[in-house]
Amino acid sequence: MPHSAAPPQLAAEGIGQVWDRVTGVQAAPPLWLVGAMAAVALVLVLPGPLWRYTRNAVTIAHEGGHALVAVLMRRRLHGIRLHSDTSGLTVSSGKPHGPGMVLTAAAGYTAPSLLGLGGAWLLVAGHVTALLWAVIVLLLCVLLEVRNAYGVLTVLLTGALCLAVSWLASAKVQSGFGYLAVWFLLLGGVRPVVELQTLRRRGRAPASDADQLGRLTRTPAILWVVLFFVVAVICLATGARWLLGR
Repeated sequence: MPHSAAPPQLAAEGIGQVWDRVTGVQAAPPLWLVGAMAAVALVLVLPGPLWRYTRNAVTIAHEGGHALVAVLMRRRLHGIRLHSDTSGLTVSSGKPHGPGMVLTAAAGYTAPSLLGLGGAWLLVAGHVTALLWAVIVLLLCVLLEVRNAYGVLTVLLTGALCLAVSWLASAKVQSGFGYLAVWFLLLGGVRPVVELQTLRRRGRAPASDADQLGRLTRTPAILWVVLFFVVAVICLATGARWLLGR
């Protein structure tokens, strides 16, 4: 005999349980775990072979920032490309100048740090699962705009990891993973800015975001590098104070 569909009441209860799980408040982890996750994140960000792979997550946030602001500024988004050398490209069209273009260009290097700060706020409020699901939703939005195979693979693997942890792992594992992810974004938002200026000083990044912003605003590009760095450091200091001070 064919199975009948679930009654609406049961379906509503199932949705309600999922919603309660996502929006529920989890207990704060011990301070030693928060510090340990900060140390692990620092290892993932410091110079070394690991950064060649973990930097992909920062690139996703970087290009996602460009894409989000482009849409908010009512620019036409044509797609995102993520490359195996951890570089990326977000293409949008609209007015080639003006506040919308400036904000879109400035969003990339500030996005990882701002996302990390928002994640720190959620963690301090006890919303670990909500943080993981917010990341999954953002990754899904990025995935819809990715236009190359490597980019699709990178976003899918990152999203699958977050989904597995949020749905299958224990509360302690979810908490540790959430703190690791936030620390990584806060610390990982600083290093690319330093790398940017290193490349610029060597003449290897003439079309960088900072140089584009310099041309758009007729200001020295180094001012934009300094702005990126200040935002990253402020987010790191504020996020660290929240996470360690609770």
